[in-house]
Amino acid sequence: MLKYMLKKAAGWLAMIFVAVNITYFLASSFLNPRSNYAGRRPPVPEERIDAILEPLNLNDKVPITERWWNWLSGILLHWNWGSSPLGDSINEQISYRIWVSARLLLLATFLSVVIGIALGVFTASRKDKLADRGWMVVSLITLNTHVVVASVLVVWIAISINRAAGQPVFYVTGASSIGVEGFFNQLVDGFQHLILPTICLLIISYASYHLMQRNMLLDNIDADYVRTARAKGLTKAQAVRRHALRTSIIPVATSVAFSIPGIFTGAIMTETIFGWNGMGSYFLETIQKNDIHGAVGVAAFGALMTAIGAVLSDLFVVFLDPRVRVS
Repeated sequence: MLKYMLKKAAGWLAMIFVAVNITYFLASSFLNPRSNYAGRRPPVPEERIDAILEPLNLNDKVPITERWWNWLSGILLHWNWGSSPLGDSINEQISYRIWVSARLLLLATFLSVVIGIALGVFTASRKDKLADRGWMVVSLITLNTHVVVASVLVVWIAISINRAAGQPVFYVTGASSIGVEGFFNQLVDGFQHLILPTICLLIISYASYHLMQRNMLLDNIDADYVRTARAKGLTKAQAVRRHALRTSIIPVATSVAFSIPGIFTGAIMTETIFGWNGMGSYFLETIQKNDIHGAVGVAAFGALMTAIGAVLSDLFVVFLDPRVRVS
């Protein structure tokens, strides 16, 4: 098993290396850092722009192969992913924004998976009953609700609660307040900022896990091995939990594993609405500012998360399916 996982990881690292280098050439072809200085009044002399971009390894007058080698050698020798056209360190930007996105999205993803799977099991066990039909309607509505609509509704409710309480119970923008001191106060303040975007992400994301788990469980709930387990004395609930759920949860676990890249870079709208400077908003910012190194850094992080998701997917399958362990 260890040998297989190491081989798998090595293959993914090779693919990441190739993909990231291709992304660098593509980003260098489509993004032009020089355009950040176009249209300024008074105009910035071309020699001055060259003097700014040259130390940042962003001068398009330098052959792209030379720029690529300087960028790649900086990563391999110093783990330096370069600088933005404004001179900001890509390493510092990404390391900070990963933590911001992790605080926001890992909790929302965890709650979405737990609630979605629980609802899937609950509704599948009550197929075509009132509870099943009711939750199906709710999930279909939320599944087709845009994040902007969900955010407006949640923010309206939060503002109404704040007005009724006469003090800020929920904060709409930002990841934290300035000047808050003390561990407990910072914890409460972080929760007040976190709860609204978490609810929005939960509303739009739990339904896919609910519907997938329900459908997968219905495909296995009447299987021969489940009926055999019930014939041996297990109740329906015990047979579902111990046998049918173990098999039907595999596609859901695989889906969760491969959603990891989207967890960090896909919540652009949510981060923009609530003022969280995470990886999603940073990715949009790199495109807007023609930040070649930043865009490649985000792509590299997304590729790494995809590889981690693939490895975790294999581990989930091995853990959940004894037949795979034997093979």
